[in-house]
Amino acid sequence: MSFIVNVHEAKTHLSKLLDRACAGEEVVIAKAGKPMVRLVRVEEHRVPVKRKPGGWPELASIPDSVWLNPMPDAELALWEGKAGDLF
Repeated sequence: MSFIVNVHEAKTHLSKLLDRACAGEEVVIAKAGKPMVRLVRVEEHRVPVKRKPGGWPELASIPDSVWLNPMPDAELALWEGKAGDLF
């Protein structure tokens, strides 16, 4: 549920409004009775998981010929932006 407050009241009671938003309540700040912004809690910052080499085991099942063979001319043209030359 939203709690609507005007700009003057928001400036006067910002700390209290922040506490309400941190508690999970949505605070809407209105200007001249028109809702302008929504004050909501920011999700907690998560520390990214450290990646390990070899974490994609499906790559091991791809034969070396896929990696070592030259790229077909049609695909190379797409990479070089010359696809219109082929058609």
